[in-house]
Amino acid sequence: MIRFGFTGTRAGMTERQRMRMEWLLQIALDFRHGDCVGADAEAHEIARNLGIPTDIHPPSRPELRAFCQGFRNIYPPKPYLLRNEDIVMVCDELIAVPGGMREEKRSGTWQTIRSARRRGVPIWIVWPNGHISMER
Repeated sequence: MIRFGFTGTRAGMTERQRMRMEWLLQIALDFRHGDCVGADAEAHEIARNLGIPTDIHPPSRPELRAFCQGFRNIYPPKPYLLRNEDIVMVCDELIAVPGGMREEKRSGTWQTIRSARRRGVPIWIVWPNGHISMER
């Protein structure tokens, strides 16, 4: 079983990304996300429906926060980049659900992916078309 961290677009997931998330989370021991609107909130509901214990690492700025309910633990709010680093530090593998089909420079999702790459954390990238790339 795997401790998954999660990062995703605030625009939300495509239907194919949601289906792949349900498939990937079948092997989850626990799940951690950043409690933002969009993909974080959607992934939280998938994890809850599967009965996966979920920890929340919220942002310090509440404007885009989802305020998800039904979690195991919630950590003190931190600025986006720091809380993204926290998620990477505590997971075995990262699931990333970007909004587009190529890497972006100014994107929290891609910043988190780059952080995981630097730290050698395996990454599952679930693209908008449902294709999954695995980086080890």
